[in-house]
Amino acid sequence: MDMTVKLQVFEGPLDLLLHLLDKNKVNIYDIPIVEITNQYMEYIAEMKRRDLNILSEFLVMAATLIDIKSRMLLPSTGEEDEEEEDPRNELVQQLLEYKMYKCMAYELKDRQMDACRYMFKEPTIPEEVLAYEEPINMEELVSDVTLAQLNEIFKSIMKKQVDKIDPIRSKYGKIEKEEVSLEDKMAYLENYAMQHKHFSFRNLLEAQCSKVEIIVTFLAILELMKMGKIFISQEKIFDDIKIDSKIAA
Repeated sequence: MDMTVKLQVFEGPLDLLLHLLDKNKVNIYDIPIVEITNQYMEYIAEMKRRDLNILSEFLVMAATLIDIKSRMLLPSTGEEDEEEEDPRNELVQQLLEYKMYKCMAYELKDRQMDACRYMFKEPTIPEEVLAYEEPINMEELVSDVTLAQLNEIFKSIMKKQVDKIDPIRSKYGKIEKEEVSLEDKMAYLENYAMQHKHFSFRNLLEAQCSKVEIIVTFLAILELMKMGKIFISQEKIFDDIKIDSKIAA
């Protein structure tokens, strides 16, 4: 007759270790590593026969337990001046952290279940009640206020309005976008070149009224050069640029 053994499902190797510690009712700070390792290996052997997919992480912990067990079975070096570190310390810290997070998870789960029991009622206050505003009695409101106090309140309000004004930007005038058309500037230069067969590039730019006009004028000169309507020359570096017109009058 075959006997079916049902294994408890654990979330990981640390979960299994905590189960074994609780089952044996041992202190987590003083783990009987030999006994716990033997019980852990028995569980691993049973798991190997049933589910190989989740076995890898449990085998890593098994190797860790065997390593701790072997180090604890080794004889002491006999040096009394230096205290040897307990091989179980790192494992104990991992178990304590895992136990803390597990308790927190249970607490959050309980709070979620408790929250499901709360019911909220939609507001049913009539619109007339919501729109109601308590009337203000102006005579009662200003009954104990003198003209001097009202004057001080008025001055404080006006001062706040003045403080909001930027002392620098408030002095600026109205800034308007200046539009200069390249086509219009080219037409202007063609007419200018018809009347002046030879003229100075510098003088031409200095005659412009704004930075935008200077830029558009420069672009217009480049376009007229490309079209072959004007010719540009410069004898030496940094000398003034001379423009010769090829446009017939």
